[in-house]
Amino acid sequence: MGLEEEIQELEDEIASTPYNKSTEAHIGRLKSKLAEKKEKLEQQSGSGGGGGYGVEKHGDATVALVGFPSVGKSTLLNALTNAESETGAYEFTTLDVYPGMLKHKGANIQILDVPGLIEGAAGGRGGGQEVLSVVRTADLIVFMVSVFDIDQYDRLSEELYQNKIRLDEEPPRVNIRKKGKDGLSINKAADLELEEETIKGVLREHGYVNADVTIGESVDIDRLVDGVMDNRVYLPSIVAVNKADLIEPDYVSTVEAELEERDIDPDEAIFISAEKEKGLDGLVERIWDELGLIRIYMDKPGRGVDREEPLILREGATVDDACEKLGGSFDERFRFARVTGPSAKHDEQQVGRDHELADEDVLRIIARR
Repeated sequence: MGLEEEIQELEDEIASTPYNKSTEAHIGRLKSKLAEKKEKLEQQSGSGGGGGYGVEKHGDATVALVGFPSVGKSTLLNALTNAESETGAYEFTTLDVYPGMLKHKGANIQILDVPGLIEGAAGGRGGGQEVLSVVRTADLIVFMVSVFDIDQYDRLSEELYQNKIRLDEEPPRVNIRKKGKDGLSINKAADLELEEETIKGVLREHGYVNADVTIGESVDIDRLVDGVMDNRVYLPSIVAVNKADLIEPDYVSTVEAELEERDIDPDEAIFISAEKEKGLDGLVERIWDELGLIRIYMDKPGRGVDREEPLILREGATVDDACEKLGGSFDERFRFARVTGPSAKHDEQQVGRDHELADEDVLRIIARR
């Protein structure tokens, strides 16, 4: 029996086994085996020397446009950036990954128009593995769905999940420290519904025999497996609903209901028309917010404050991060910095490397000669 058949057999058994306390440990072992088999299949597929899409990351952040063929990704990319992605009202127009650069608030945000995802992409259909490998490197996922096909979101999000991409959630707080003897020790920092034997069964399936395991949250089996595998990618996402210009007033409630069925707040979704270039300003602002970018205006000796080309960092960045991005010899020559702005207690506050910066701070670095 080949790996694909083994995977299908495991999936069928999981689907047909009712979940309760008496079957919990068994299902845990099955899901662990399934994760390992999928990992092995992916490694085998990747060793075949296939081409894939070699897109080099540029700019301050990368956004992946994810959608089915002909949903309008290429049109949106062209409207937002300087790219020239081929467009057409037929499926599979985009046969390669097209990057474009969105310039906003002094930041360069790379937008990737990836080939339309289809069902089975995570299993390799339609070059899906290559497409998904590009998506995994992004900083933000923008789901693009048609206003008339909101259910496309279900299939898209499932494909990403099957490719180890977890959306809008934090990594599970599962810490494993191997040891030489004494078996498995489970330390629970939260109330867990999972039985201890279920947890140990999952760990053993992944090769852990002697280890101290700390679980800091109430996880289910899937989250436990994610924490043990430790190769999942956790990304934020937003939903752009295209062709909003074609909605009739009496159809709006239907669209909102379909979004709510998928736990998408209609007020959080961005309604756009890529072709008519409507709603794009709101989409760009939302992309900016979700990426968590901040602008730092550098106070350059003899030249004053540069507000035209700010240094772009992420929320939570420190003076040390700013020095690293600036490069050069700042690291060795750094003495202290002066900050004016939202993060400072007063103008020209003297700070060290660990000072956390905020959007639109003015930063001056004092360095040794």
